[in-house]
Amino acid sequence: MQEFIPMATAFAKNHTLMVMAWIAVFVMVIYTTVKALTTKVKIVDNAEAVRLMNNEEAIVIDLRTLDEFERGHIINSINVLPSEIKNQNLGKIEHHKDTPVILACATGMTAGASAELLAKQGFSRVYSLKEGITGWRSANLPLVKKNK
Repeated sequence: MQEFIPMATAFAKNHTLMVMAWIAVFVMVIYTTVKALTTKVKIVDNAEAVRLMNNEEAIVIDLRTLDEFERGHIINSINVLPSEIKNQNLGKIEHHKDTPVILACATGMTAGASAELLAKQGFSRVYSLKEGITGWRSANLPLVKKNK
């Protein structure tokens, strides 16, 4: 052990940038782990979303634009823009605070932020659809299209 400390110190001095990068990676892993453990939002896959819709009457909130929504959405889903959630304009979904709510965006990347906001606004069971509508479509699950 006495030989290790001088060698580690010399390595750190000679490779400062690499050591800083590893420390940054370590800190980010801890941060994301703690955030994942403390969040009230759960990420669900397609099968779990279908189970929630069928067995627990979960409501799907589609966060895409109205045009995208009309081109294909999950049956009985409600179109709400992220800006409406951010501004607490929740008239369409206010009465679903105790119902499981599944948020779906285009790819599953942006629904998490809106889901966190809903959880903070008093929704008790908030979920984010993994891979969003793209993943839903890739799994050949049904989408409803609005006829114009």
